[in-house]
Amino acid sequence: MGRHQSRPWIVSDELWSLIEPLLPEPGPKLVEGRPRVPDRQALCGILFVLHTGIQWEYLPQELGFGSGMTCWRRLAAWNEAGVWDELHLVLLTKLRAAKKLDWSRAVIDSSHVRAARRGPKAGPALSTAHGRAASTMSSPTVRASRSQCR
Repeated sequence: MGRHQSRPWIVSDELWSLIEPLLPEPGPKLVEGRPRVPDRQALCGILFVLHTGIQWEYLPQELGFGSGMTCWRRLAAWNEAGVWDELHLVLLTKLRAAKKLDWSRAVIDSSHVRAARRGPKAGPALSTAHGRAASTMSSPTVRASRSQCR
């Protein structure tokens, strides 16, 4: 998978063999015009934009990835079809089977993980004397001294 390290937007044959079966079949072409950009080329365009950080509309046509709008639309369609979640599972399974996962460096992002249960209800310990939520940024000593001055 890593032989294109200097150009990470190039998709290897091995990686493509995992991705291609996950992609939805394209719908019928409604308008005559240019031929459809192949999915692999569009994926390379998506990776190029994500890697370089350029805006979609500035994707260089001479790279052969199609227009930035084409790549953006394909990214949106694949996202809506759940391709990235499926690919994530496929890659995790493959890495797990090869014993290449190192969970000692794993991080859980709370914005993507559902809480197991609700937290405690707001009660006297979680609010101030004025009924507002207690600050989590200031120390209890500072908070207590402020409330005595009022």
